[in-house]
Amino acid sequence: MTNVPSRISIIVPVYNVENYLTKCLDSLVNQSYRNIEVLVVDDGSKDKSAEIIKSFALKYPEKIKAFTKENGGLSDARNFGIERATGDYIGFVDSDDYVTETMFEEMLLLAEKHQAKMVICNIQKVNENGQVTQKLTQLPNMQEKINLEDHFSVFSDISYFACNKLFRKELFEHKRFKKGVHFEDIQLIPQLLLECEIIAQTQSFHYQYLERTDSITKTHTEKGLDILKAVQDVENEFKGSRYSNKKIELKNFQIFEGVYSFLAYLAFVKNEEMFYKMSDKLTVFMKERQIKIQDILRYSRFGKNYLLSLPVKKKIFYLLFFAGQKKLIRKLI
Repeated sequence: MTNVPSRISIIVPVYNVENYLTKCLDSLVNQSYRNIEVLVVDDGSKDKSAEIIKSFALKYPEKIKAFTKENGGLSDARNFGIERATGDYIGFVDSDDYVTETMFEEMLLLAEKHQAKMVICNIQKVNENGQVTQKLTQLPNMQEKINLEDHFSVFSDISYFACNKLFRKELFEHKRFKKGVHFEDIQLIPQLLLECEIIAQTQSFHYQYLERTDSITKTHTEKGLDILKAVQDVENEFKGSRYSNKKIELKNFQIFEGVYSFLAYLAFVKNEEMFYKMSDKLTVFMKERQIKIQDILRYSRFGKNYLLSLPVKKKIFYLLFFAGQKKLIRKLI
């Protein structure tokens, strides 16, 4: 009996990225691992993205599967790809980013070597000239194979991006990205992690995250409240998971995603009324979960005090917020 090599489905949602799409797709059709399919989902683009997709589909018919759908947002486009993926594993790449040639080969190797349902790689932020502006190490000081029962601190330490991970397709059997929300990764990826016993990681910086100069400055609105809703969805799933007894790690997750990530977003909310409304929601979130100020100040990530590791400006913002000095913060913003 011959061993059939595992197939990887890479899902690329596309929406008005004509300036970046070629580089992205080039990095995928040139993967050193050959048994891949690239599901390119055009989510109703109005620019020349569709033409670029068509040219790739003609040139690489064995690899590129092109789809067009009405605009439904990132989650909808990813779910569309999941429904049509034929691989044993699934990866996601955003259409303005690109990856190294060996990304999927190395991550598949780790998945199969350790029987891991999820594999993580490091991320580099790059500018439009391809220069590295920041290195984002995902799990420093952790071994290649991670048994979650023994190292469940990963649950609160990890960055929940979808794009720097390889997933066993079975993880999506009953799970999809939530439609019509922001922060869909924070909502879903922790739930997938809860289905894993073993995950694996490489310290290679395979994923190249492009910091675009032409992207419209994102307006920070009450959509930020989706962070708190995402945490709530994860909490509900946590209760029924095999890790439901790990209360400390759950609390750390609530602090990192629900408090620190939320405040990092709140810092850019310009509308004063909205700022106070969202601040009040955070206060309620903390009270309901009995998260005290000292819990937040003591919170450690990767074994180091998180607040102390931050830039001075962020430290001041957080400390003023925790001290209840919201009016003073408004003057600083």
